[in-house]
This record gives sequence, C-alpha cells and structure tokens, in this order.
Amino acid sequence: MSKLFPAPLLSAALFVLWLLLNLSVSPGNLLLGAALGVLAPLLMAPLRPQHAHVRRPLVIARLIGRVGLDVIHSNLQVAIGVLRAGRKPPRSAFVHIPLDLRDTHGLAALSMITTVVPGTVWSELALDRSILLLHVFDLDDEAAFIEHFKHTYERPLMEIFQ
Repeated sequence: MSKLFPAPLLSAALFVLWLLLNLSVSPGNLLLGAALGVLAPLLMAPLRPQHAHVRRPLVIARLIGRVGLDVIHSNLQVAIGVLRAGRKPPRSAFVHIPLDLRDTHGLAALSMITTVVPGTVWSELALDRSILLLHVFDLDDEAAFIEHFKHTYERPLMEIFQ
C-alpha cells in the first residue's frame, strides 16, 4: 500500500485541492483529482529527502524558546544599530564558524534559524560542511559570537539530529 501511496496525506490534500480549485465534483474532476493525488507523489518520491530521526524532543522546545528570545533581542539590537548608525556605524563582518554538525536536517534547521534571527545572514557553507560563513550586522567580539552561536544553536541541533 505504501508503494502506491508514498505520502497518503499529500495524496488526499492534492485530491481535495483539485476539487476546490475546480469548484466541481463532477465524475471527470473526481477522476482527474484522484489521478493527480496518486501520480504526483509517486513521480516526486525520488526527490523527497530522507526521513529525519529526531531525538530529544524536549531540546526542540528549549531551542524554539531560545530562538524566539533571540529574535526579539536581535530585533531590538538591529533597530538600535540602525537608529544610531549616523553617530556610530555598525561593525558588520563576515565570520567563519567551524561546524561539528553534519546532519542535513540539522544544517537545514540551522540555516532557517540564522535566517529568522535579525542581524545574521547565512552566506556560504563549505563543500565538506565544516565551515559556515555568516554575515553579522554588528559584531563586537568574534570569538564570543562564535562560542554563543555554537552553544546556543549548533549543540542543541546536534543533540536533536545526531
């Protein structure tokens, strides 16, 4: 059964979406919706990533809370930095962060976290996934920033995914 329906929820959602978009439950639309619901997941199955093996769900809750606090804190820091830019320009810099995290799902989560937190931009990941190039809006101490980044984001993601 799983070979015919590799993603049953996606199949059902595509079927319902087809009917909603056409505003019709005619036999032709039912047949086309069913065909779309069955064939699309089958054809796209090779493109689906591996399933993530999540360990330590409590660490996920702590990480989400920490990211939320960092978003608020970084928003305030960036706003203050922009407002005082005429008197004291921000010291933006590119930072090379050595990574111990190798799991693709963990790296994807890390990239989303750096995108969400204002003042940081994921710039480049080395081909061997050992170094992350990150742009920071206002950087005081590079070593302290790297330690904060690794302790706050990378270590919890390693606990979750590796």
